[in-house]
Amino acid sequence: MTTSVTVLGLGLMGSALAEALLKDGRTVTVWNRSRAKAGPLAAKGAVEAESAAAAISASPLVIVCLSVYANAEEVLDTGAAAGRTIVQLTNGTPRQARAMADRVAGLGARYVDGGIMAVPPMIGRPEALILYSGDEGAFEEHRETLEVLGRAQFLGADPGLAPLFDLALLDAMYGMFAGFQHAFALVRSEKVAATDFEPMATAWLTAMLGTLPEQARAVEEGDFATSVSSVATSRVAFPGLVEMSRDQGVDPGYLLSVQSLLDRAVEEGYGEDGLARLITLLETPGGTRVC
Repeated sequence: MTTSVTVLGLGLMGSALAEALLKDGRTVTVWNRSRAKAGPLAAKGAVEAESAAAAISASPLVIVCLSVYANAEEVLDTGAAAGRTIVQLTNGTPRQARAMADRVAGLGARYVDGGIMAVPPMIGRPEALILYSGDEGAFEEHRETLEVLGRAQFLGADPGLAPLFDLALLDAMYGMFAGFQHAFALVRSEKVAATDFEPMATAWLTAMLGTLPEQARAVEEGDFATSVSSVATSRVAFPGLVEMSRDQGVDPGYLLSVQSLLDRAVEEGYGEDGLARLITLLETPGGTRVC
């Protein structure tokens, strides 16, 4: 068990990570550029380091949770990282993660990237999920400690996998929220309370989630036949959605991008396919036909 852990970055998420480790009885060294944020954690038993280098030197496991990768690069470039395991929980892209892995290897340290699928109050609870990828040996060595923060799922040796899954899951969430919020704006344009509409919207979206496994199967097998709803059928419905939005004074921008994709799908000969066909069009933005 890793008894000594360093946490670099004490925003809402970094502070939640440090506090969960403290509650589990670990020796936690903390550092933040703005020292005031370390005070509450120090009062709970954390050791406040005078510098990032001192914080890194204090523990074999260093968890980084800063605002952007550029800040992490600056903080880690102190010469203190050699021999340590760096777990990067700063939000970033696969390209940034792979570059950071190379950078950390050059510092003589092992690297694990991560994606936190939770909000700060969930950290330390069973419902928190944190995705990891990179050095599997380093991950396994510190798995027990990382499990303190939330359920730890290792995706593979490519450090870019954790941020890929992280951002793809956020993409799905924001897309769902966009539709949800647009629908609320529509009903509110007729003075319908959002709280009255919400149960129906939640039930409908929950039912539609049941179609996702079939869409995943269709795109992986290349079999887009459907007996439910075709691309052409959806295309016919979309002008009405856009027109209603404009009539109700609601911005139709979110709908226009979907309508454009449906138009393209029909123009390229995919009208009879199921909606999973849109995935392949997104993968070929230049408009090359995918058989």
